[in-house]
Amino acid sequence: MNLLFRHPMNFFRLFFASTFFIVSGLRAQTPSPPAEMSEVVVTSSPLGRTLFEQAQPVSVLSGQELQQNLQPTLGETLSNTPGVRSTYFGPAASRPVIRGLDGDRIRVLQNGVNTVDASATSVDHAVSFDPVSVESIEVVRGPATLLYGANAIGGVVNVTDNRIPDERIDRPLRGSLGGRYSSVDSGLSRDIMLEGGVGGFNYHLEAYRREMEDTRIPGFARSARLRAISPLAPGEREERDVLLNSYSTTEGFSGGASYIFEGGYIGAAYSGFDADYGSAAEKNVHIEMQQRRWDIQGALFAPVTGIKTIKYKFGLSDYTHTEFEGLALGTEFNNQGYDGRIEVAHEKAGPFEGALGYQTERSDFSATGEEKFLPETLTRTNSGFVFEEMELAPRWKLQGGLRHDHITADALSDADFGPARSRTFNDLSGSLSVVFTPNDDYAVALSATWSERAPTYQELYANGPHVATGAFEVGDDNLAVEKALGFDLSLRKRTGVVTGSATAFYTRFRNFVGQFPTGAMRPLDGELLPVYEYRSTDAEFFGGELEATFHLIKPAAAPALEAASSKNPKQPVTPITPEHSGNTLDLELEADYVHATDTITGNPLPRISPFHTSAAIAFHHADFRARLEGIFAGRQYRISDNELPTDCYFMVNASVSYDFHLNGLATNIYVKGVNLTNEEAREHTSFLKDIAPLAGRGVVVGMKVNF
Repeated sequence: MNLLFRHPMNFFRLFFASTFFIVSGLRAQTPSPPAEMSEVVVTSSPLGRTLFEQAQPVSVLSGQELQQNLQPTLGETLSNTPGVRSTYFGPAASRPVIRGLDGDRIRVLQNGVNTVDASATSVDHAVSFDPVSVESIEVVRGPATLLYGANAIGGVVNVTDNRIPDERIDRPLRGSLGGRYSSVDSGLSRDIMLEGGVGGFNYHLEAYRREMEDTRIPGFARSARLRAISPLAPGEREERDVLLNSYSTTEGFSGGASYIFEGGYIGAAYSGFDADYGSAAEKNVHIEMQQRRWDIQGALFAPVTGIKTIKYKFGLSDYTHTEFEGLALGTEFNNQGYDGRIEVAHEKAGPFEGALGYQTERSDFSATGEEKFLPETLTRTNSGFVFEEMELAPRWKLQGGLRHDHITADALSDADFGPARSRTFNDLSGSLSVVFTPNDDYAVALSATWSERAPTYQELYANGPHVATGAFEVGDDNLAVEKALGFDLSLRKRTGVVTGSATAFYTRFRNFVGQFPTGAMRPLDGELLPVYEYRSTDAEFFGGELEATFHLIKPAAAPALEAASSKNPKQPVTPITPEHSGNTLDLELEADYVHATDTITGNPLPRISPFHTSAAIAFHHADFRARLEGIFAGRQYRISDNELPTDCYFMVNASVSYDFHLNGLATNIYVKGVNLTNEEAREHTSFLKDIAPLAGRGVVVGMKVNF
């Protein structure tokens, strides 16, 4: 086992050997309904393709799966998705890390529109919504630049809700009530949603609130390595059992309405999000965050001959993030901006079917206060894109597209940072993919992508202390455009005793911009802050993801019954007999690995996740579900300069849930045990991994009522 984690190629040999065994050894198995990859995904394709038909690897969390994985932050909610980790800046702030890439390279969207907050600016800036408010989360791994911008070079996370209804709601009132308690942080959350429709008019209202105290942890907050090389001064005591200043309070609301007519719909929504949370990096710092946002969206269906749909979306945001040192105001960050897009999908013209579009964005970002580390900046982006698909031959599809981004990043004149400066970039990105479906059970997808990403205002112009992260950040306004050539190869199987997918990827970067520790220290108010500088290098990333579900027990009669009833709705359906009771028992296996290297120095890149795998047994009988899972993260010994290794960990979780109906109310109750062995676990992708471990043993109890 040690050889597997010490030598990456051993992992790949096992990865591809097991994949080949799974897909080739089970061809003769009796097929089952294609439930694993049936969801329609809109994030990576404007043509409404299913997971099985996507060129890029996509994961979707929704329904009970989303409910079971729900965490206070987006990063933690997705942290067990293959290829995804978390930046984990304590329990209150984390964003997804996809295939070793984070920050501006990961595009986080709400209903296909940029969040327009500052979560990509720094790891202590929380995403401006709570996952409890969403209906589904789509994760596109790998470059997704064509539809959503060149900064989506690492992937896209799109959360969807129904704040602007795009389909008629058939009754004047429906909704849900939810509540959740977690013992590890004495956390309490509750949410309410109401919506309805009359004629073509529809409305949606929702509100939620979450309160968490400091999180309990197993043992010391500081890692054993950090305690050994940096002992505390005489008389000081090590922090243990509780991660101090990790509390948080969040609340949000939204109200939206739409009118749906025969040829389309139009709607608008107003939403707000407020958060107050502590910084585990600086015990006397807490953060208050607020966002107010307007959204408009709509569509026209078949408005003229040859046009299938015209979709338009616009989001306008006013965001404030304020850091307090004790009771004193430290630094305030403001971001006022918008994201608007229009997308036109055309009917099939000859062999081609696809869409073209235009996107415009603006971000006016400022930092004020004695410890601001950026001048005021104004970033504007105007983009055009085209995406086309054609059938090369029966069961062969070719997908491709181009995108051009014109970006200006201006730094305004500032007494602390000097005269005004400006950079202009013209990025060109393109992709070409082939999807081959030899039969209805299997699909093979090969993608090649060329991506260009302009450096952000922070990478260009930062020069000062960022107190909440405990770092002194230094940018470089001479940074060049980051360029990447990437390849993805995926194999998918959607029916039979074994279903799942295996993906291998390789990406080569030129001018890769990273935030690297220099080893130097800068004084600030009697403290020393480590200096992190943004610089470019060349880099390569390669790795893979594996998802496999072994359907150990499944209702054999279900496919025939479903097929019969769908062919003739009036045909009577035979009642399910005890031997066809509907019990299911699945063994779910997942694994991912990423290897990232600075190809100029030959050194590993910082904060790259180690090998990660999980196994779960899931049982389902009628309205009862039970699940037992183990999660393993390998030891990360491939580290950059001024970075410490991270030990492996193995966590055990278990959950049960039950659905029942009472007086017309559909109710789900669930209990989940988290980290049952109280394992000390640290995420290598986190800046705070050596001072902030993951939460210890706890129990989560929740209920969701739909009416």
